[in-house]
Amino acid sequence: MSAQHRERQPMGARVGGPRCRLPSGRGRAPLRSAANGKTGRREAANGIARGGGRAGRAANGAQGAWPRGSSSFQRAARERRERSRGHGGGRWRRGDVGAAVGHYSAAIARDPNNHVLFSNRSAAYARLGDYGRALADACRTLELRPDWAKGYSRKAAALEFLQRLEEAKATYEEGLAREPGNEQLLQGLRGVEARLAERKLLNPFSAPDLLARLEADPRTRGLLGDPEYRRLLETLRSDPGQLGAKLQDPRVMTTLSVLLGVELSGAEEEEEAPSPPPPPPPPPSQPPPAEELPQNKQEAQKEKELGNAAYKRKEFPAALEHYTRAEQLDPTNMTYVTNQAAVYFETGEYERCRALCERAIEVGRENREDYRQIAKAYARRNSYFREERYKDAVHFYNKSLAEHRTPDVLKKCQQAEKILKEQERLAYIDPDLALEEKNKGNECFQRGDYPQAMKHYSEAIRRNPHEARLYSNRAACYTKLLEFPLALKDCEECIRLEPTFIKGYTRKAAALEAMRDYTKAMEVYQRALDLDPSCKEAAEGLRRCVRGQQQRSEPPEELRRRALADPEVQQIMGDPAMRLILEQMQKDPQALSEHLKNPLIAQKIQKLMDVGLIAIR
Repeated sequence: MSAQHRERQPMGARVGGPRCRLPSGRGRAPLRSAANGKTGRREAANGIARGGGRAGRAANGAQGAWPRGSSSFQRAARERRERSRGHGGGRWRRGDVGAAVGHYSAAIARDPNNHVLFSNRSAAYARLGDYGRALADACRTLELRPDWAKGYSRKAAALEFLQRLEEAKATYEEGLAREPGNEQLLQGLRGVEARLAERKLLNPFSAPDLLARLEADPRTRGLLGDPEYRRLLETLRSDPGQLGAKLQDPRVMTTLSVLLGVELSGAEEEEEAPSPPPPPPPPPSQPPPAEELPQNKQEAQKEKELGNAAYKRKEFPAALEHYTRAEQLDPTNMTYVTNQAAVYFETGEYERCRALCERAIEVGRENREDYRQIAKAYARRNSYFREERYKDAVHFYNKSLAEHRTPDVLKKCQQAEKILKEQERLAYIDPDLALEEKNKGNECFQRGDYPQAMKHYSEAIRRNPHEARLYSNRAACYTKLLEFPLALKDCEECIRLEPTFIKGYTRKAAALEAMRDYTKAMEVYQRALDLDPSCKEAAEGLRRCVRGQQQRSEPPEELRRRALADPEVQQIMGDPAMRLILEQMQKDPQALSEHLKNPLIAQKIQKLMDVGLIAIR
């Protein structure tokens, strides 16, 4: 060892400790640099600053303490790369793609030969829409790892985003040549082939043999020498959306004529030319010769025509005879059977009519008859309407409509349904059962169970819809449940059925009073007094309405002050449960109906309404 090295060895020892005395070239290079160059002095200074030797490594970690060629340095660098790569993956999963690109770039700076890092950054660039950089990273991936299928997938995807579909297809094929069974590459190839096929259909300028076809045609051969024409072709190939703006260019029209095989250039001249005379009308179509049908079918048709003529003359026995003969000659034609059914329908023999229609449907099914004929058989079978058997009529009308929907059959079906519904309603009427339901409703009303009372009154109305008092009773339930519009509707029906029934008027007026419509309420109370001047309920209601109108003219503060002076109101408003219910009603009006099922709560709410503290619309 030279004297120079011996003098500087202590500083080298501080930089790397015993590692600087390794016999390998990697171990000697830093020592030589530290002895002779600025870089070495700077590394030596850094080593001292980090606390050279083992103490420095213990204080500051492996970074800067181990020589670059050592296995410890490589392990530390690999750990830093893995951390950066892991940060990039985490950012990607959280949707922060920009930050993921930054972490992948930091990892690439530490390990520029890692193909996975370039592949991941390519995917991140593609997610950001930077397809040029995505393609560059994908190409670098394949340079580092030419046999990696995902690299080909990344490159092809970037090319697809750049609309370079032919190159993308070639990339997929190249990747499949190296890994034939890769599902991702196979799916990508199928997708790009579909897009290419669609582009070829929609854009004739994207044909692969475009230049060859234009070179072969004398109309466009001379244009190919013009660079501007070639740029025009390239523009229309890459962006077919500009074709509409370029149609004024005669070169484009000529090119389209060549590519589509249609003469387009003379279209304007053809428009100016006089229209040719109309062709002579075609000769009237001749009916198919009778010889095309078998002999039995020809004879069956003749019998059917004879039967139709007799049917129109209402000679039903003769018509039936001809139709029967036609069926015997051609038993595969269901029309002859339905014609016989029509005859029985007109003569009122409905059972025989339905039996023949059923047989006609079977014949039609066996011989694959048109569904419209099947529908006609179902409709004609429906003689139930004539017999006023509307439930069966609706059933078979629906069967006909399922085969073929015609307006005539639909109208008849709706008519039958309406009659059937009315029949069922009338059949449900039973005044005795209505009285039982009314009594049950009265019991529930007295217990304060207004929802259940309303149900019984509704059932009583269905059993006897012409009893005015039932509507009046249900209106009282609606009023207790604060369903004032429904109460008004029932009161009006009660008055319509029995105009002299006093309670119909008083309950209607009470509902209007609760809705603060004092003017109308007073009119109804007055009509009740006109019918019965001694009605105390109407007189008291009229006085309440007068006071209500006077109170309405008072300032809200005065109205509230006077209401809160009432001890009963004070007790209600002092109840924490009632205050909670009122707050809930203000936020959610639908909650009112649930609270009113409790008679005590309903009574308190009615009191607050009477004094004007709350109003329900």
